[in-house]
Amino acid sequence: MKTRRSDRLVDMTYYLLERPRTLVSLTHFSEEYESAKSSISEDLSILKRTFQERGIGLLETIPGAAGGAIFTPYMLKEEADEFVASLINAIDDDTRVLPGGYVYLSDLLGQPWFLKRIGRLIATQYLREPIDAVMTAATKGVPVAQAVAEELNVPFVIVRNDTKVTEGPTMSVNYVTGQSQRLEKMELSRRSLPMGSRVLIVDDFMKAGGTIRGMASLVKEFEGQVVGAAVVAEGRVENRVIDDYTSLVHVETNQENGVINVTPGNYQEQVFNQVESN
Repeated sequence: MKTRRSDRLVDMTYYLLERPRTLVSLTHFSEEYESAKSSISEDLSILKRTFQERGIGLLETIPGAAGGAIFTPYMLKEEADEFVASLINAIDDDTRVLPGGYVYLSDLLGQPWFLKRIGRLIATQYLREPIDAVMTAATKGVPVAQAVAEELNVPFVIVRNDTKVTEGPTMSVNYVTGQSQRLEKMELSRRSLPMGSRVLIVDDFMKAGGTIRGMASLVKEFEGQVVGAAVVAEGRVENRVIDDYTSLVHVETNQENGVINVTPGNYQEQVFNQVESN
């Protein structure tokens, strides 16, 4: 029995949203719903227009025998500004100030609503950029990496300071932390990241950027390429060891009185200037 168009549109939407950045053939939809490819093409045109009008994402159709449809999620600038404002409001609380100028974010990064939007906003910057994996450092950056990886539909890998026997053979690098200038070590299982991968590095909070620089060095050991670096929040420091990064919010803390000041990060110029240029 053929599927009604209304049911078909709902099911196709769900199928595409669950498989971002994946080519789905017209043949698959045609066989699944026992419908002509011409009808499926009309359905995709409806979804394409709706996705664009609602700011859900980009739906591209590829012509030809091997063609189909690819859904790529993105976030419109207006929605991004509204979300970052809500993020600032949630973080702007003096009780979040931790020793060393860090800020407590774990409760926010445990909320699916925040994580989903963080992932989609960061992924928007790489709308047309091929990415093989998302990398982060254990442990607080893990939910951020997972959220971004889900939007990009790629694996995420976790760099650790101490690996366990269950990790198998590892690749390791020594790196210098940004502010304290301590020598640290980070490791990654050789099976986690294929050689030559294009990697997006993400983290929850960045001060001088030593950890991100260390992860970039580790990517080079895998003969890979760092596509970019993104953090939820960046703190204020005198000297930062990395220049090219995206931050959603900028945080300044006063250790003496515990006062915090949160403002938008550089996401507008980093994300939307690049999207518009593409």
